[in-house]
Amino acid sequence: MAKILLFVYGTLKRGGRSHHLLADEEFLGEAHTLPLYRLYDCGAYTGLVPDTKRGVPIQGEVWRVNEAVIHRLDEYEEVPRLFCREVIALAGWTEPVMGYFYQGSPQAAPQQ
Repeated sequence: MAKILLFVYGTLKRGGRSHHLLADEEFLGEAHTLPLYRLYDCGAYTGLVPDTKRGVPIQGEVWRVNEAVIHRLDEYEEVPRLFCREVIALAGWTEPVMGYFYQGSPQAAPQQ
């Protein structure tokens, strides 16, 4: 079964309330994005959005996950209605890494 590199932030990180969804997967390390994004407080969760003009590095973790876990995470993240999964630009990573991007309108103030 194919493995996918996934950047997580917020509730999916180690210690987060939804981390159990990654429990048996391979942690590759902490990472941060290039300054092309912002996190928004969406109430019960944070939403990552592209912001090439005012972006900041977003801290997170990279995991190697199997396709079954990706499907479970896509359901959890309500892809494609609430989030979409796309390649994200990480500092120091040459392999493609996926991340979840918020699809709603970020009306709240940015967290970072």
